Amino acid sequence: MATVHLRIGDLVWGKLGRYPPWPGKIVSPPKDLKKPRGKKCHFVKFFGTEDHAWIKVEQLKPYHVHKEEMIKINKGKRFQQAVDAVEDFLKKAKGKEQNSDGKGDSKGKKTSNKPLKILEEDDEDLSALKDTSEKDLTDSDPEPSTIERLGAGPGSGFKWESSSVKDDPHFHHFLLSQSEKPASSMEPISKRLKIIEEDTGSTSIQAADSTAINGSITPTDKRIGFLGLGLMGSGIVSNLLKMGHVVTVWNRTAEKCDLFIQEGARLGRTPAEVASMCDITFSCVSDPKAARDLVLGPSGVLQGIRPGKCYVEMSTVDPETITELSQVITSRGGRFLEAPVAGSQQLSNDGMLVILAAGDRTVYEDCSSCFQAMGKTSFFLGEAGNAARMMLILNMVQGSFMATIAEGLTLAQATGQSQQTFLDILCQGQMASTFVDQKCQNILQGNFKPDYYLKHIQKDLRLAISMGDMANHPTPMAAAANEVYKRAKALDQSDNDISAVYRAYIH
Repeated sequence: MATVHLRIGDLVWGKLGRYPPWPGKIVSPPKDLKKPRGKKCHFVKFFGTEDHAWIKVEQLKPYHVHKEEMIKINKGKRFQQAVDAVEDFLKKAKGKEQNSDGKGDSKGKKTSNKPLKILEEDDEDLSALKDTSEKDLTDSDPEPSTIERLGAGPGSGFKWESSSVKDDPHFHHFLLSQSEKPASSMEPISKRLKIIEEDTGSTSIQAADSTAINGSITPTDKRIGFLGLGLMGSGIVSNLLKMGHVVTVWNRTAEKCDLFIQEGARLGRTPAEVASMCDITFSCVSDPKAARDLVLGPSGVLQGIRPGKCYVEMSTVDPETITELSQVITSRGGRFLEAPVAGSQQLSNDGMLVILAAGDRTVYEDCSSCFQAMGKTSFFLGEAGNAARMMLILNMVQGSFMATIAEGLTLAQATGQSQQTFLDILCQGQMASTFVDQKCQNILQGNFKPDYYLKHIQKDLRLAISMGDMANHPTPMAAAANEVYKRAKALDQSDNDISAVYRAYIH
């Protein structure tokens, strides 16, 4: 988009990442929310939602000039509602201007129900509003009673409660931060929100960094069930309990439940019992077969599903399994969400997972406090199956990368180079990361205690390769890495960490 001269109060079309242009208004950001470094950008409030974002100037167009062009290329229902909200805003602004010019007095302004100002007190340049003493309410703005003032004095933020964003496909990446409970939002906005860099260089307001650290979560009053207390599930349940959620647990090996019972969890005798007792039941198991058995097997989840019950599948499985589970759950009147997690046992324990969700958006929002307890951020990816696809791609890249690192370490040794020096150089270059440093140090120390099971990354590589075959897309790198992991499994490394792929090169 071409660069234009814009100012606070201007109506614009804003382009954020891969999402289509959306109508918005340039507003003042909260004073404690810093502007991103780099190119010039404006803080935009989008109509029809309660979303805000920093948008680069070149990603903005004046509203009126490009209105017809944008309407032609965007036909969605939520988009049309957003455009209608802009038009209502303009009508009310015009009516105010006429009243002010015609009467020349302030009778129309004096009212006990004066709307709260959304813009900062020192905003003087509001070209879309001739009367700068108050801000017009539009269909995209909540009534005064739904706006809660947070803190006091200049720079305090607002907490908006609105359901209009729930079915908006264009801004689903904001949903977690919007669904925070008011009681958990008493900090300055800059402390509650995390700014995520989009691939276009624009930034968006995302969920707060792991609130398991700062303890600011208001737990949902819904009863939570959790099935599967493995490496990932154990950390997740621990953080749910720490943040005050009411959790009922079940595990195939019942002894694993004992620790969580001591921490305040309740015990479910079967998956069916947990699903029937709880409003939202999560599961996190090893593979597609285990996921299917948990739902469809004897005393399985499906037997406990009733209309309105929610089931959240957190296992990393193939899209076909997700589709099957979604269909059987919804056939009983249940609500389904997939939510696989990117991370490791340590990140799970720390409440720093990344949650990839897809399926029923209302379930995603109902799980807000749970996702905040277990993760640092979450993404809603649309229809069921999309999260499984994305998760397999991510794990395919991670598994292939780990195998390449192991190959480099062993090649260094075979050619008489110091492995430690190789690692030191690697960690000073562009590939430096905590992941590389920790995995390599563990390899050099001979420590293969599992943080993410080798057998699971090989399973994910296999599923990703199969997904590529179905899409007629080549995956030669993943296929080569998969063979190395299969060799490591043959060397009895299945239950070790993924870094134990190193041993496939030295035997």
